[in-house]
Amino acid sequence: MTTIVLRGGQLLDRSGRRSGDVLIDRETGRIIEVGPGLSGDDVLDATGCVVTPGFVDLHVHFREPGDEVAETIMSGSRCAARGGFTAVVAMPNTDPCTDSASVINEVLARGASALCEVRPAGALTVGREGRALAPMAELATLGVRIFTDDGNGLQDDRLMRRALEYAGSIVTDDGVPVVVAQHCEVASLSAGGVMHEGEWSARLGLGGQPAEAEELMVMRDIALARMTGTRVHFQHLSTAGSVAMVRAAKAGGLPVTAEVTPHHLSLTDASCAGFDPVFKVHPPLRTEADVAALRAGLHDGTIDAIATDHAPHAPETKEHPFDQAPPGMLGLETALAVVLADAGVSLDQAVALLSWQPAAIAGLADRHGRPIAPGEPANLAVFDPEHSWTVRGAESASNSDNTPFEGRTLNGRVRHTIHAGEPVVIDFEATR
Repeated sequence: MTTIVLRGGQLLDRSGRRSGDVLIDRETGRIIEVGPGLSGDDVLDATGCVVTPGFVDLHVHFREPGDEVAETIMSGSRCAARGGFTAVVAMPNTDPCTDSASVINEVLARGASALCEVRPAGALTVGREGRALAPMAELATLGVRIFTDDGNGLQDDRLMRRALEYAGSIVTDDGVPVVVAQHCEVASLSAGGVMHEGEWSARLGLGGQPAEAEELMVMRDIALARMTGTRVHFQHLSTAGSVAMVRAAKAGGLPVTAEVTPHHLSLTDASCAGFDPVFKVHPPLRTEADVAALRAGLHDGTIDAIATDHAPHAPETKEHPFDQAPPGMLGLETALAVVLADAGVSLDQAVALLSWQPAAIAGLADRHGRPIAPGEPANLAVFDPEHSWTVRGAESASNSDNTPFEGRTLNGRVRHTIHAGEPVVIDFEATR
């Protein structure tokens, strides 16, 4: 048996905070013992740090297969590990998309050697075209638990009802239900828009996407969740109206969950004033009032998870004019520090939103977001709350560098990450 000990840190999980070392069996990938004064074959210093369950990202774009210039599963997993993430859900808008067993198996095979667990989301419809449902039951047998056409909202009301009924009928081997996740956007209202429709789009002369393009689909899918009894997970909510509707739906006992991104908690449409395409994202950055509503949704439990929507793009594509550049931002490596700086939540709250709460939605709660206790899987993040660093896209582990936080100094960074018992980040750097 080969062991490693995390020494000198404060432990934080769903049971609260306490001091203690963590002894890990690297061969089984499990925690052996938790307590003071532990020794192991190797030691990782956690003095002054907080040891937490590893984070789970419900929403990343690793671009493989199809656009490996922007990101690969391996490079994306390095970003994830450096951000403290031990599991991610990779979105289906690859080329080809994940609407078949063959592509799902390809992603799983390529992810087997990654620095975190990579679980592919299945496409909700064939080709993500919104015309015919993908074979969800077949893909569920491969371990797929989230289905979405992310990047496209499912426009057909009847087909969305059928998708929810189909998903609700699937019985999985592990008993974990599948989840339909929705990119909420009414295409006829958002067409031609490249940023939020409002004061700033008018000033800049850019086409806008109104808040109602998101909110009308949120409203419809809440009604369909009520009708079918099947859970709907709302991706990257961005408007005050969306938050209010999800809050009311939860109060009514409906099976809905929601996520928000760090950039929608931190930035507004005013960031687009300089026409810099790095601030172009989908859904667009909204108003100060929307940002305040999203933050309030974190505090009162309306929003269940923080997900990065990590969306790398090759540098030359982000150099196009604002209206022609692709939407998307990097997010994995800066997530926790940005949330702590801008979202008005404590570290305890942020870890819940990044760890065990998204793990439950993703169907990964048997191995991620677990208590820090003997016998539990050793998927852990060690966060140094005092470490000050400056964000540089060129220093990211990503193949791309499109971070909206370029040049910003942040306080707090993940120092070590342990995945399945193995250190994949040591002293802020990936081990491979």
